Amino acid sequence: MSHKYFALLLIIFVVFSCKQKQETKIATLPLKKPNIIFIVADDLGYGDLGVFGQKHFATPNLDRMAGEGMLLTQHYAGATVCAPSRSALMTGLHTGHTFVRGNKEVQPEGQYPLPDSILTIAEVLRDAGYVTGAFGKWGLGAPKSEGDPNRQGIDNFFGYNCQRLAHNFYTEYLWENQDTVFLEGNKNGAAGEYSHDVIHKKTMEFLEANKDTTFFLFMPYTIPHAELLVPEDEVFEKFKQQFPEDTLWEGTDDGPRYRKGPYGSQQNPKAAFAAMVTRLDQAVGEVLEKLNEYGIAENTLVIFTSDNGPHQEGGANPDFFDSNGIYRGYKRDLYEGGIRVPTIAWWPGNVKQGSTSGHISAFWDFFPTACEIAGVTPPERLDGISYLPALTGEGDQTQHDFLYWEFHERGGKQAVLQDNWKAVRLNVNDPEKTTLELYDLSKDPGEQNNLAATNPEKALELQKLMDISHVPSPVFKFAGER
Repeated sequence: MSHKYFALLLIIFVVFSCKQKQETKIATLPLKKPNIIFIVADDLGYGDLGVFGQKHFATPNLDRMAGEGMLLTQHYAGATVCAPSRSALMTGLHTGHTFVRGNKEVQPEGQYPLPDSILTIAEVLRDAGYVTGAFGKWGLGAPKSEGDPNRQGIDNFFGYNCQRLAHNFYTEYLWENQDTVFLEGNKNGAAGEYSHDVIHKKTMEFLEANKDTTFFLFMPYTIPHAELLVPEDEVFEKFKQQFPEDTLWEGTDDGPRYRKGPYGSQQNPKAAFAAMVTRLDQAVGEVLEKLNEYGIAENTLVIFTSDNGPHQEGGANPDFFDSNGIYRGYKRDLYEGGIRVPTIAWWPGNVKQGSTSGHISAFWDFFPTACEIAGVTPPERLDGISYLPALTGEGDQTQHDFLYWEFHERGGKQAVLQDNWKAVRLNVNDPEKTTLELYDLSKDPGEQNNLAATNPEKALELQKLMDISHVPSPVFKFAGER
């Protein structure tokens, strides 16, 4: 058989055995299924990286990642708080359809669980032959519940199951699959083991153990969420010198609730925040370094992003750091500052170096994107659209008709983005106080000029999209819903 004939048969086999939702030049992807790493920082704002405009501290590894890969300048989180954002990522459904739509706790530990009936991207990839690991904060089901990571497609889990306990970095224990792992260095109020460092070490062990397999590595890291605590190392000392005039943030340092969710005190919150982002940057740099060392960088897609906008808790000062960039709003807002997140894609030889994409995408797009990379057909009725063509420059990139978010706290909020038009509806829980705001992001990215009164037809059009996008949930309801 000639080499040309064999090559033709190989291309035909690859194309027809990978039934894709969208036409892409799949034959150009490696014959070994690519590894996928998805890194989610906790409450990192759009402006908190150097490559996105941060001036007060450096993020050299993430900046280099962007220089070797692609900036996604209009990528959105799944929601404006932790659990529903992760639910959108895992299920490929926006917050009008995904099951978990709020940070609803269960006692004594954990959040309301994803049901067994919900299909996650981790389950799809595991069934496609991927080894799956998650290291960091889960928040989608209490230990041993049906939402437990081991019951949602994760082979190897290490970290915090519960978002509330993940507030504290010198925690008593973490979870490793079904077992509690006690951090002996933190007994009796000691601060000997910083949980981020422990989690990152486990991440690196997973990477080394699976460098010769095909893997999906989910890294929902816990920094720079409050509490603003970090080891007293030379990095922290440097930032204390840089930000000498700071205000003590008084938190909870003893008593029955100590390290059960309330944040600890911090004398130097600005320095602590900068040191935490620096630590995160170092961790990402170590991951990329190992991928190169193991010789698997060109067969590994790495996406770095954040689960929502910057927080204002534990002494954090996002205004000082311009953490939301030019955008209005913070965590718990549906303005751009609450949901537009810093995003970088890195895949040597597949994602063009130093490139930028303004393709509008969101967390729920990761599900079909990962399916396309893995060569499997995504389930029907996902809200997501694969953005693989935007990453690789191959094939036609399908666009969203619109994006939708909802948030069930603070009176209830909804938002729709269609092309450059953005509508935000507030006080959904009280019809007498409900208002609708309209912005043209092409002219007003900071959402300062409400055009609802002067463009009533467009406002009504986007309001109707909100109405059809929200499917009532049996658990997460707006006030008045049955």
